[in-house]
Amino acid sequence: MSKAVRFHRLGGPEVLQLEDIDVPAPGPDEVQIRAQAFGLNRAESLFRSGAYIETPDLPSGLGLEAAGLVERLGPDVSGVSAGDRVAVIPPISMRLRPVQAELINVPADFVVAIPETQSFAAAAATWMAYLTAYGALFEVAKVARHDHVVISAASSSVGLAAIQLANLAGAVPIALTRSDRKREALLAAGARHVVSLDLGDVAETLRALAGPAGPRVAFDAVGGKLLPILIAASAVGGIIVTYGALDADPSALPPAVLLAKSLTVRGYLVHELVRDPAALARAKALILAHLASGRLQPTIARTFPLAEIAAAYRCLEGNAQIGKVVVTL
Repeated sequence: MSKAVRFHRLGGPEVLQLEDIDVPAPGPDEVQIRAQAFGLNRAESLFRSGAYIETPDLPSGLGLEAAGLVERLGPDVSGVSAGDRVAVIPPISMRLRPVQAELINVPADFVVAIPETQSFAAAAATWMAYLTAYGALFEVAKVARHDHVVISAASSSVGLAAIQLANLAGAVPIALTRSDRKREALLAAGARHVVSLDLGDVAETLRALAGPAGPRVAFDAVGGKLLPILIAASAVGGIIVTYGALDADPSALPPAVLLAKSLTVRGYLVHELVRDPAALARAKALILAHLASGRLQPTIARTFPLAEIAAAYRCLEGNAQIGKVVVTL
């Protein structure tokens, strides 16, 4: 038997409970992992509330990010051994492959070794954030040296990963945040500039920071009322990669500006990268190399024990944290 995070109805963190479940032996090409830490993500909150890209089959598990020890190997698995310290690449379907349980079976291709210097908590805070940011910035937007990159929700784990990756590329990360309260923390995290959404004309400020042309790349988790502002600020030929919808209001897209600037506005999910073996291999190689060099370092805002899973999600959804909320087992 294994303790698992489950919910029997849609709703807030209060619907979560710990239940005992049977976990079968790992199947062909599967690895069974005894989890030591989970990283929490906004996608899980949306899934639990019924607002995600896939709908849970109730009762349901949840979770996209875990790290732990290899317990058992399924048939035909090679390259990994019992006792290895590993992290989980976010599964393509949370409905089919939830990972928040003491024992989880995952495809062997979705397992990555944890660097010797990394804790389980840090490993559980790594792969969703860095893969999401890598895929959008490196594979889609082709961020290059001296590009100005606007990053909304910059204090989130993905936003902080994007700041680090933009710096790695020699680009200029511009952090967007809802208020000035997180300015110093974002500057310390590597942002070249910080722009508060509650101060002045944001589009004009972004154009002033990026020079007359405006920023070429925007990496946006918000949408809603922010998207037209990013369009107004963007350089001719720029690209806006949107990976979230924290603002549920519809976005008013100005067609004349889109045409005049030859802009690309592109939706993006980390699943695109996970489904592409060559791109995923490139991402893993770069991320692992720079975790080892220290140029990439996930930020953990707070940790909770598994028994406090509901409190952990309340913390995540309170928007006060800087970095990843992690649950340890």
